Formats: sequence, C-alpha cells, structure tokens
Amino acid sequence: MRIILYLGKGGVGKTTTAAATAVRSAQLGYKTLVASTDIAHSLADSFDNPLDAKPVEIAENLWAQEISAVADIYNYWGTLQEFVSGMIKDGSSINKVVADELSGFPGMDEIVSLLHINKQAKEQNFDRVIIDAAPTGETIRLLTMPDTFRWYAGHLGRYRTGMMKAIRPFAGRFLNAPTEILDALDKLDTATAELRATLSDPEISSYRVVLQPEKMVIREAERAISYLGLFNYPVDSVIINRILPDAADEGSFYRQRRTLQKKYIEMIENNFRPLPIWYAPYYPYEVVGMAALSQLALDCFGEEDPGQIFYTSPLQEVEELPDGRFLMHIPLTFVTGSDVRLRKRGDEMFITIGNFKREMILPTVLARRKTGGASLEDGILTITFLPLEPTS
Repeated sequence: MRIILYLGKGGVGKTTTAAATAVRSAQLGYKTLVASTDIAHSLADSFDNPLDAKPVEIAENLWAQEISAVADIYNYWGTLQEFVSGMIKDGSSINKVVADELSGFPGMDEIVSLLHINKQAKEQNFDRVIIDAAPTGETIRLLTMPDTFRWYAGHLGRYRTGMMKAIRPFAGRFLNAPTEILDALDKLDTATAELRATLSDPEISSYRVVLQPEKMVIREAERAISYLGLFNYPVDSVIINRILPDAADEGSFYRQRRTLQKKYIEMIENNFRPLPIWYAPYYPYEVVGMAALSQLALDCFGEEDPGQIFYTSPLQEVEELPDGRFLMHIPLTFVTGSDVRLRKRGDEMFITIGNFKREMILPTVLARRKTGGASLEDGILTITFLPLEPTS
C-alpha cells in the first residue's frame, strides 16, 4: 500500500493536485482511494461528483470520500469519553452536553481521521491512498497528534502505578477506573503507534508540498518541510502550481507577473533541492472533472507514474548532543566549497556557500539558539546550535 499526502497553504491547489494524482493512478491500473481530511471539503467539487463519508466509486479503479470522523470518534473514544464525562459531571453543576464536550481529547478528530483512512485502506485492499489534507498549519498539527496522544497515554499509564498514588484522594475515580476503560486506552494507544509507524515509513508514505510561486507561500512551504523533517515524515517532491505560460501578446501586467513568478520559481528550485520539483501550468479554464484532472496529471508528471516514490533520503536531521548542543545535518549533494557563511534572523536561516544561497525556516527548538559554526563534508552541511543561554 502507498499513502501520498498533499499539503500546502490554503488555495494553492492541493485538492486539484491530489485528485489529478488519483485519476492518473487509477488509469495506470492501481486501485486508488482519494480522501479529504479538510473540514472545508472541496474534493466533490473537483470531481464534479457528489461524495459521501464512505468511499464512492467514481471511475474504474477510483474511489473518493470526504471524511466525517464523528462516528469513528465514538468507536475509538466513546468508552473513554463517557467515563471522563461522568467524572466531570459528578459533583458539579455542569450539564451532560457541556461535560461531553469537555471530555473530548484535544485533536481526537485529527487522530481518528488518520486511523480511519489507514484502517479502511487495509480492509478494502487499496493499492494507493491519496490524501487531500487541510491547510499546512492544521495538517502539521494533525501529523504531530499521534506523538502527542502517545505522550499523554504513556504518562497516564505511569501515573496510574506511580506518582498518582500519592494523590489518590484527589484522583481516586481515575485510579479505580474499570478495566475496560484502561483496555480502551491501551487499544487506542496501540492503534496510534501503528499509525505513526506507517506515516513515517518512506516505503509506504510520502508527503508532497504544493505551492505557488509567491513569497508568502514559499515561506509556509519551507516551514512545513522543516517540521515534517523534524518528525521524520518523508517528503518526496514539491509541486509548483499555476505557472503562467509565455504569451506572444502579453501586456505589461502579465509580463510583470511572469517576471515575478520566474524569480520565485528560481528561489524554489534553489531552496528545495535536492527534492524533485514538478511544474503545473495555469489553465484558462477551471480544472474540474475527470478529463481536466487527467490533463493536469499529464502536464505535471508527464509519463511518470505519480504514485511512485520520487525521493527517500531525509531532507534534514536534527541531533541532540549530551552537552546541550544540537546539530542539524542537511544534504547538499550538488554544492561544493569550504567557506560556509550563516546569518540567522528569528526563525530564518540564510546559508551561503560560494555561489550557492539558501533560505530556510528553523523549527522552534533551534530558532531560539545561537549558531556555533558549520561545515560541509561529503555533501552534508552540518550546522551547530549552541545551548540556550540562561535567562536572568
């Protein structure tokens, strides 16, 4: 099974690109499911075909769905939610509706959406699952939820047998929870662990960032790739969408836009290497329906199978040293030179090596630290980040 997740800033064309990938994959003979996890679903509009919370067959080898996680949330969380809701309601004036809302684990809908897709893909034997994700910020939160949930679940388990005994008078209801409650927590923890393993396996899952040649969009894409790398989620390519074509009769406005796009396309090619980059044109018509989506896939990927794995090496690795320093390792295969210059501004890092220049967004754990030098050896740039200075 292959899972391909498209993400990017709202409005850049994630849905259209995901749908086009699914159409081409189905045409190549793969049993394909394309699913939307975005609350503001637009997948049905892209296919010009009504969809449901369950997979709808819309062409040979092609199914689509717009996920509604409400029912699945109860299946995964219902037993636990009823127990927690009862704890909140007991001895308080809070009514059941409010207690039910308060008892929901933060991000549970995101976790369940991913669990739903993973379970469904296995049960229905799909060869490929294409995910049209929510805008970047929401998707990054979604992808970090398996780790966040496992942290909470692990601590709850330890507290039950350790520190929580010291506060038994205040937490007796939880410590004396029925076995089925703890079994439900363990079951959800196990499912989440399996999901995390699947999402980070480069032989199964790939993440693709869709962007337009605009500065703000590029910055958000850089930030997304930085965080995906931090959590070891494998990014295998970047798609530049809505590229204006050359025109013989272009006026001054069009010419200025083309010039600006060329500038930012060059920035993307420079900042996102060594990732493969695909180029999709701006059409004079809406890309809606099977024929238009099929054409987009051909224009973007050519004769390549868009479901294949385009890149597997990590884009960056962050290593924590015992002395409190961090090392960031960045593959720069095509860059040579020994004079590495760094300039840092907030969470932005500017790297210069000879004629090579790159701008990148740092994850929060590194953004607050000062750099302590850099070196380029065997195609790997290593940047040292110093321990945080104590605050007075």
